[in-house]
Amino acid sequence: MSWQERTKEKMLHLKLPTDPRWVGIAQMQIEDILVDHAYCEQKAASSCISLILRFHDLEQLVDTLTPIVAEEWGHFERVMEQLRKRNLKFKEPRKDEYVAKLNQFVKKGGNRKQQLTEVLLLNALIEARSCERFKLLSKQIQDQELQRFYYELMISEAGHYVTFIELAKHYQDESLVNQRWQEWLEYEAQVLKNMEIRGDRMH
Repeated sequence: MSWQERTKEKMLHLKLPTDPRWVGIAQMQIEDILVDHAYCEQKAASSCISLILRFHDLEQLVDTLTPIVAEEWGHFERVMEQLRKRNLKFKEPRKDEYVAKLNQFVKKGGNRKQQLTEVLLLNALIEARSCERFKLLSKQIQDQELQRFYYELMISEAGHYVTFIELAKHYQDESLVNQRWQEWLEYEAQVLKNMEIRGDRMH
């Protein structure tokens, strides 16, 4: 494990690890996992585009997120390639219960900086959980090509997670960001604890 990987892994700070049974279940439903993963990458790109359009006047945010849009879409294309290579079908999207529950925790109202902070922390948390799940797949899934694939994505998602946190701290007081981040982490742990373990979802 490289020092970059060790550093990023320590910085995830998720309060509740994924149930170890998830990988085994996911492996038996790899078509569903890949399809859901493709939509996750599409939504990640769309979320960054939405932030760029909504906060177009924030130069650092626009310059930072623009290449991430391209990277997330590149991930979408790579997941699609894995589907096609295995003669698996790209199906319609399913309801993302995990993200829906996280969206319920987003504070409404407040000033523009507070609204930006909420969305950035939401995105950071989704990226952190994705990174953790990619790590599990890279270590435990039997398909060696997918092992390498998810290892590469794990490193990328960790970088995105850090970027969202840093952007939040650039536009908002660091102590406020840290406090709110801890609240997000605690809430996400409860969401995960109360969710059914499903092998047909990335989250």
